[in-house]
Amino acid sequence: MTVKARELPPSYIRIDKEGVWYYKGAEMFRREIVNLFYRNLHLDDSGAYYIEYENDIASVEVEDTAFVVRTVHHAGSAEDCDEKIHILLSDDSCEELAPETLRVGRENVLYCAVKSKRFPARFLRASYYQLTDYFTEEEHGGNFFLVLNGRKYYIRDQHSQDEGGGSEGRTSDPG
Repeated sequence: MTVKARELPPSYIRIDKEGVWYYKGAEMFRREIVNLFYRNLHLDDSGAYYIEYENDIASVEVEDTAFVVRTVHHAGSAEDCDEKIHILLSDDSCEELAPETLRVGRENVLYCAVKSKRFPARFLRASYYQLTDYFTEEEHGGNFFLVLNGRKYYIRDQHSQDEGGGSEGRTSDPG
Protein backbone atom coordinates (compact mmCIF):
# COMPACT_ATOMS: atom_id res chain seq x y z
CA MET A 1 0.00 0.00 0.00
CA THR A 2 1.33 3.42 -0.96
CA VAL A 3 0.74 5.99 1.75
CA LYS A 4 0.02 9.61 0.82
CA ALA A 5 0.57 11.45 4.10
CA ARG A 6 -1.04 14.67 2.89
CA GLU A 7 -4.30 12.79 2.32
CA LEU A 8 -4.43 11.43 5.88
CA PRO A 9 -6.64 13.16 8.45
CA PRO A 10 -4.76 15.56 10.74
CA SER A 11 -3.13 13.87 13.73
CA TYR A 12 -2.18 17.12 15.50
CA ILE A 13 1.40 15.83 15.82
CA ARG A 14 3.97 18.42 14.82
CA ILE A 15 7.77 18.69 14.83
CA ASP A 16 9.26 22.18 14.90
CA LYS A 17 12.51 23.21 13.18
CA GLU A 18 14.47 22.55 16.40
CA GLY A 19 13.28 18.92 16.46
CA VAL A 20 10.76 19.37 19.29
CA TRP A 21 7.64 17.21 19.04
CA TYR A 22 4.16 18.54 19.92
CA TYR A 23 0.70 17.06 20.20
CA LYS A 24 -2.18 19.56 19.99
CA GLY A 25 0.29 22.33 20.80
CA ALA A 26 1.71 20.71 23.96
CA GLU A 27 5.33 19.57 23.94
CA MET A 28 5.81 15.82 23.98
CA PHE A 29 8.45 15.38 26.67
CA ARG A 30 8.38 11.59 27.21
CA ARG A 31 11.47 10.45 25.28
CA GLU A 32 10.32 6.83 25.04
CA ILE A 33 7.20 7.90 23.13
CA VAL A 34 9.03 10.36 20.89
CA ASN A 35 11.69 7.74 20.12
CA LEU A 36 8.97 5.15 19.36
CA PHE A 37 7.54 7.63 16.86
CA TYR A 38 11.01 8.21 15.37
CA ARG A 39 11.52 4.46 14.90
CA ASN A 40 8.24 4.27 12.98
CA LEU A 41 8.60 7.49 10.99
CA HIS A 42 8.41 7.40 7.20
CA LEU A 43 8.53 9.76 4.23
CA ASP A 44 6.06 9.32 1.40
CA ASP A 45 6.94 9.87 -2.25
CA SER A 46 6.07 13.57 -2.01
CA GLY A 47 8.34 14.18 1.01
CA ALA A 48 5.54 14.31 3.60
CA TYR A 49 6.04 12.54 6.93
CA TYR A 50 3.86 9.93 8.60
CA ILE A 51 4.09 7.42 11.45
CA GLU A 52 3.10 3.83 10.82
CA TYR A 53 2.82 1.74 13.97
CA GLU A 54 1.10 -1.62 14.12
CA ASN A 55 -2.18 -1.01 12.26
CA ASP A 56 -2.27 2.78 12.63
CA ILE A 57 -1.01 5.49 10.29
CA ALA A 58 -0.83 9.14 11.29
CA SER A 59 0.37 12.19 9.40
CA VAL A 60 3.05 14.36 11.01
CA GLU A 61 3.38 18.07 10.31
CA VAL A 62 7.09 18.93 10.08
CA GLU A 63 8.29 22.53 10.03
CA ASP A 64 11.62 21.71 8.37
CA THR A 65 13.09 18.23 8.99
CA ALA A 66 12.05 15.55 11.45
CA PHE A 67 15.65 14.82 12.44
CA VAL A 68 18.07 17.44 13.72
CA VAL A 69 21.77 17.13 14.45
CA ARG A 70 22.40 18.05 18.09
CA THR A 71 26.17 17.58 18.39
CA VAL A 72 29.20 16.76 16.28
CA HIS A 73 32.26 14.76 17.36
CA HIS A 74 35.43 14.36 15.30
CA ALA A 75 37.27 11.06 15.79
CA GLY A 76 40.41 9.46 14.39
CA SER A 77 43.18 11.12 12.42
CA ALA A 78 44.02 11.83 8.79
CA GLU A 79 47.45 10.27 9.30
CA ASP A 80 45.86 6.92 10.20
CA CYS A 81 43.13 7.30 7.52
CA ASP A 82 40.44 6.62 10.11
CA GLU A 83 39.04 10.12 10.38
CA LYS A 84 35.27 10.25 10.99
CA ILE A 85 32.66 12.67 12.15
CA HIS A 86 29.93 11.30 14.38
CA ILE A 87 26.64 13.11 14.80
CA LEU A 88 24.12 12.83 17.63
CA LEU A 89 20.58 13.07 16.32
CA SER A 90 17.31 14.18 17.88
CA ASP A 91 16.20 10.55 18.28
CA ASP A 92 19.18 10.02 20.66
CA SER A 93 21.01 7.90 18.07
CA CYS A 94 24.57 8.47 16.96
CA GLU A 95 25.78 7.78 13.45
CA GLU A 96 28.66 8.58 11.16
CA LEU A 97 28.18 11.69 9.04
CA ALA A 98 27.77 11.04 5.31
CA PRO A 99 29.90 14.06 4.27
CA GLU A 100 28.91 13.84 0.60
CA THR A 101 25.35 14.77 1.62
CA LEU A 102 26.22 18.11 3.26
CA ARG A 103 24.31 21.05 1.78
CA VAL A 104 23.35 24.59 2.70
CA GLY A 105 19.73 25.63 2.37
CA ARG A 106 17.78 28.83 2.90
CA GLU A 107 19.07 31.21 5.56
CA ASN A 108 22.44 29.35 5.49
CA VAL A 109 21.03 26.35 7.35
CA LEU A 110 23.21 23.25 7.05
CA TYR A 111 21.67 19.86 6.23
CA CYS A 112 22.83 16.28 5.68
CA ALA A 113 21.19 12.93 5.02
CA VAL A 114 20.77 10.45 7.89
CA LYS A 115 19.38 6.96 8.55
CA SER A 116 21.09 5.33 5.56
CA LYS A 117 20.41 8.55 3.59
CA ARG A 118 16.64 8.06 3.86
CA PHE A 119 15.92 11.30 5.76
CA PRO A 120 17.21 14.87 5.70
CA ALA A 121 18.50 16.34 8.95
CA ARG A 122 18.97 19.97 9.93
CA PHE A 123 22.00 21.01 11.95
CA LEU A 124 21.09 22.99 15.04
CA ARG A 125 23.10 26.17 15.43
CA ALA A 126 25.51 24.67 18.00
CA SER A 127 26.23 21.56 15.91
CA TYR A 128 26.61 23.72 12.79
CA TYR A 129 29.32 25.75 14.52
CA GLN A 130 30.99 22.57 15.79
CA LEU A 131 31.23 21.25 12.25
CA THR A 132 32.42 24.52 10.70
CA ASP A 133 35.65 24.12 12.70
CA TYR A 134 36.53 21.48 10.08
CA PHE A 135 35.51 23.48 6.98
CA THR A 136 38.02 25.05 4.64
CA GLU A 137 37.35 27.79 2.09
CA GLU A 138 38.88 27.65 -1.38
CA GLU A 139 41.27 30.50 -2.11
CA HIS A 140 39.38 31.49 -5.26
CA GLY A 141 35.67 31.06 -5.64
CA GLY A 142 34.54 31.00 -2.02
CA ASN A 143 33.45 27.35 -2.02
CA PHE A 144 33.65 25.51 1.29
CA PHE A 145 34.63 21.91 1.81
CA LEU A 146 35.30 19.39 4.54
CA VAL A 147 38.45 17.27 4.38
CA LEU A 148 38.33 13.75 5.80
CA ASN A 149 41.14 11.27 5.24
CA GLY A 150 42.63 13.52 2.56
CA ARG A 151 39.40 13.74 0.55
CA LYS A 152 37.52 16.99 -0.05
CA TYR A 153 33.75 17.02 0.39
CA TYR A 154 32.27 20.21 -1.02
CA ILE A 155 29.34 21.77 0.79
CA ARG A 156 26.61 22.10 -1.80
CA ASP A 157 24.50 25.22 -2.06
CA GLN A 158 20.92 23.99 -2.29
CA HIS A 159 19.87 27.17 -4.11
CA SER A 160 22.21 26.41 -7.00
CA GLN A 161 21.10 22.76 -7.21
CA ASP A 162 18.11 21.32 -8.98
CA GLU A 163 15.37 20.86 -6.38
CA GLY A 164 14.81 17.28 -7.49
CA GLY A 165 18.51 16.42 -7.34
CA GLY A 166 19.97 13.59 -5.35
CA SER A 167 21.90 13.84 -2.12
CA GLU A 168 25.33 13.24 -3.61
CA GLY A 169 27.77 16.12 -3.33
CA ARG A 170 30.91 16.85 -5.30
CA THR A 171 34.04 15.24 -3.89
CA SER A 172 37.68 15.46 -4.79
CA ASP A 173 40.54 13.11 -4.03
CA PRO A 174 43.94 14.66 -3.44
CA GLY A 175 46.03 14.42 -6.43
